[in-house]
Amino acid sequence: MYTSLEQLPNVGKATAGDLRLLGIATPSELIGRDPYDLYRRLCELTGQRHDPCMIDVFIAAVRFMEGAEATPWWHYTAERKGQLRTIEDVAAGTRRASLTARASPERPAPRRSP
Repeated sequence: MYTSLEQLPNVGKATAGDLRLLGIATPSELIGRDPYDLYRRLCELTGQRHDPCMIDVFIAAVRFMEGAEATPWWHYTAERKGQLRTIEDVAAGTRRASLTARASPERPAPRRSP
């Protein structure tokens, strides 16, 4: 049984501190958490964009606590990149749709910057 965040694979002092900032004090509190939401909230709370590899660390920690084998955090990098690409594609599609909906003959849709 893990009682300290620092006991988890891939979690050192800095990551444990980030998790505590997010209100997670014990490893069991990671079960059922969304690693992407943890990352988003961390960026909001600190007012800065953290390295996206933190998502990989959060995925590794959550999955480990949910019963997966201990796996190096970078094992999840490809998964994260694929997931974020999907999210960005959806957001871009939504943005295009909203720009088109706001267009009229008198007011063309704003141009997207390259």
